[in-house]
Amino acid sequence: METNEKNQFHLSKVNGFPGRWIGGITLIVGPILMLVGVLLRIQFDFFYPKQLEAYMDYPSIVFWSFSAFNAGNVLLLPAILTIIGLIRQMKPNWATWGGMLVVFGLFTRTFHAGVDHLAYQLARLQPLDVATKVIGDSYGAYHIFKMFNLAILLGWIVLAIGAYRSKVLNLMSSMALGLMASLPLGVLKGTTLFSVIATAGLCIALVPLGIKVLRNGTKPSLKNVVFYLLVSIICIFIFHFIGQAG
Repeated sequence: METNEKNQFHLSKVNGFPGRWIGGITLIVGPILMLVGVLLRIQFDFFYPKQLEAYMDYPSIVFWSFSAFNAGNVLLLPAILTIIGLIRQMKPNWATWGGMLVVFGLFTRTFHAGVDHLAYQLARLQPLDVATKVIGDSYGAYHIFKMFNLAILLGWIVLAIGAYRSKVLNLMSSMALGLMASLPLGVLKGTTLFSVIATAGLCIALVPLGIKVLRNGTKPSLKNVVFYLLVSIICIFIFHFIGQAG
């Protein structure tokens, strides 16, 4: 990057939260996990009765699909904060509005994931027809996150426009990012062609950017890499066992 060009953003300015390493890694890992989650459940019908049946018949596949997709959704938060920081250098208003809408959408999908988890446990502990009826009868119940459904769709488009206008992404990558607006939303949603297109577009847009972010700057020493890798693994185990303890 030429640092003396006034019309160019600078990768070197990725120095606030979440920082170069967390931002770059999550730009790569988050989209890939979402795509994996979508592909794992592609064999099952889209609507919730079949999703509950799939959980009963193929619990491991549905569990890993659910886990990968929602882990990717959570990891997108630091990833999106990183791209917001880059866009803000040239187009602060597009960064603010696009970023805000996308983040609200990520929180909404996390809420949907909690409902999905409860629905799967209901199907596991009750007869399937009873669980299906309960989910069907309560499907339209109001919750505060419904007001953010439109944000899930519009946020990616606004952010994609901002990414293109700020030159953070080229035209093709920006269009790929905007495809995330087509990802189905709601509780117990399976995979459609739009799901695959949307998450594949997310990978096309963000994975190369994540690689660029990681490559920009000094390389860590092998000692630091090993140290932080071991610390991360230990923390994961500690968080896991404490989490299981309630």
